[in-house]
Amino acid sequence: CPAGLVGIAEGRFAATLAARRGRVVPPGETPEFLAPLPVGALDISGLEGAEELAGLLGRLGIRTLGQLAALPAPRVLARFGGAGAAAHRLARGLELRPLDARRPPDDLTVSVELDPPVERVDTAAFAAKALADRLHEGLAERGLQCTLVRIEAESEHGELLSRCWRHDGTFGAATLAERVRWQLDGWISGPVGPRPTAGVTLLRLVPEEVVADQGSQQGFWGGVAEADRRAARVLARLQGLLGPDGVLTAVVEGGRAPGERVRAVAWGDRGGPLRPPELPWPGRVPPPAPTLVSGGTAALLDAAGDPVVVTGRAEVAVAPATLDGAAVVSWSAPWPCHERWWDPEAQRRRARMQVVTDDGRAVLLAVEQGSWSVEAVYD
Repeated sequence: CPAGLVGIAEGRFAATLAARRGRVVPPGETPEFLAPLPVGALDISGLEGAEELAGLLGRLGIRTLGQLAALPAPRVLARFGGAGAAAHRLARGLELRPLDARRPPDDLTVSVELDPPVERVDTAAFAAKALADRLHEGLAERGLQCTLVRIEAESEHGELLSRCWRHDGTFGAATLAERVRWQLDGWISGPVGPRPTAGVTLLRLVPEEVVADQGSQQGFWGGVAEADRRAARVLARLQGLLGPDGVLTAVVEGGRAPGERVRAVAWGDRGGPLRPPELPWPGRVPPPAPTLVSGGTAALLDAAGDPVVVTGRAEVAVAPATLDGAAVVSWSAPWPCHERWWDPEAQRRRARMQVVTDDGRAVLLAVEQGSWSVEAVYD
């Protein structure tokens, strides 16, 4: 801008042009101010290719911003693409992007300072109960419920301990206070995990995930079974003592081998599958699924006592006769599985076979590089 000139208008593009002319554009009159200006003014908009666009518009007879603004927006987009649509917005006195007028989320964190520092769990439990009530009331006032909460504690030596707790459903005040007490017990007197070297001076509850309070779906007979409640409380208590990885549960995964179909995650975490189970997974073990994932080597021999060999065409050269000393009474044709063939280091080429022996065993075998192993056992 020329020295000493000040301009005011609606929008950065219009305000810059107004400053170059020392103009103050009243509210609502920005389109009229821009209308007589040449399309060459687009070169200050910061749009990529604005200079080339202005030259093209001039050759087409569109020489002012008012003429550009008068064109239908869909036609401008179809003819000049995204850059033309952006220039059309500027010519109409609009911003490139509408203002994001979302209301920032409320800070729902609650905390309490403990003076003197607390070194006993039962003493900290009183503060934890009041803190949980405060958080629950604050959420209720906003029509929210908490599904994931982070419990933080600071010690007199400046140590910060933090742990997230997830609840199957939503946290009530009593449930939340219980989790805080258990977590403090795990930190202060638990057998494993980090411990504060001094008394706790600050407790903080941070709701990491909140949802609209829409009530809860009761069970068929009017609520959650008492056994389920007791089991959940015991598992949560063990996690407070043993740490988050001390209690694990299974998540169904996608994969081909039985051992690849399950992944262990910390109890209470919503760890979704890393490999979607709904994908086809060609070469996977067909149903019914085995009941026990096993391991260890196996000796699958033919009638001559030699190891059974699976050819490159996934065919058995000689029929199997014994498995670990038991007679084979039935067996399936082997099926090959060549995984990650594009990665020389991670690729695996295996063949699997189902075998039933005369002692009632039904197992899933796999052969890789000439060695047989037991992958799973059927019930």
